[in-house]
Amino acid sequence: MTTSTRVRLLRGSGLLLLLLGIVHLVATPHIAALIRHSVSQGVADNLIPPMLLNHILVGLLLLPLGFLTFYAAPHSDPWAQLIVRTTALTVATLPLTLLALMGMRYFDAPLFVVGFLLVVAASVTLLLAAFTRARTTDSAATRG
Repeated sequence: MTTSTRVRLLRGSGLLLLLLGIVHLVATPHIAALIRHSVSQGVADNLIPPMLLNHILVGLLLLPLGFLTFYAAPHSDPWAQLIVRTTALTVATLPLTLLALMGMRYFDAPLFVVGFLLVVAASVTLLLAAFTRARTTDSAATRG
């Protein structure tokens, strides 16, 4: 993989994580409405606050994670490698964890599917880009 390809993949992954954070935040009021329409008012009053805390917290934390990945992408310094590799390993655990804990029952919800596909795309792209050794130039391969 060339250095420029690696940078583009890492930056794209960072943007996917930013987008996932936005989707997470956009989905939050929809989930609150779903809870309100699915259970009694008293139960909704107990379920909605922790759900809001969780969704807002995760959505907001995805924003700097995406930004840091995007920012570190063109750098080869140890700090940048640490950021992209830690992010890659962390994000790679998400699709399997979601499937293991939630199963397939939520795949009829469009925002859930969008979020899941963004996580899978970011996971695969991040792992490839973070752990593949980059060639310094495209022309070096053609000269040899």
